[in-house]
Amino acid sequence: MATVLEAPERSAVEHDRTAFNLAVWEKIHADPQLAKLPYRIETDAFGQIIMSPPPAPAHGSKQGRIYWHLRDLLKSGEVITECPISTEGGVKVADVAWCSEKLWANSASLPCFLSAPEICVEVLSPSNTTGEIDEKKELYFKAGAREVWLCEEDGGMTFYLSSTPLTSADRSALCEDFPRQIVRP
Repeated sequence: MATVLEAPERSAVEHDRTAFNLAVWEKIHADPQLAKLPYRIETDAFGQIIMSPPPAPAHGSKQGRIYWHLRDLLKSGEVITECPISTEGGVKVADVAWCSEKLWANSASLPCFLSAPEICVEVLSPSNTTGEIDEKKELYFKAGAREVWLCEEDGGMTFYLSSTPLTSADRSALCEDFPRQIVRP
């Protein structure tokens, strides 16, 4: 499948990754047929659509718990679920994200974040592969995330910091009191 952009649109933005992702995402976001689909949509580096099945209820519950903890522990900034982020690998959607007030002010009116929120969280599903999650983690860091968190299927949290992206940390540096387990074991 080719990019959703037509030749004139594509040639106008092909040289600029951020402009390309924004143009692709705006077109996807405006498509009423895509809006009807029950799938989660992301794009790859070529602007092609990647669709995943909708997550199970337990996935949404974990997203909600993470949202609630972030909202409770970080009094400033914004917490976002299903957060679209422009990366060098296309538009990826973090399950939950937290961004500073400054980043929110620069991003709230856009169809996707042009740089990653400070905290990007992926809630793992049985269908996720290690390679897929490692790639998303790397893309979020390259897009400006300061931390990437992973929520395991049992609710256990793993924290990665931009200073040491390959090694997990004991806790978040931006939200030190965030629990290491978000659901009862």
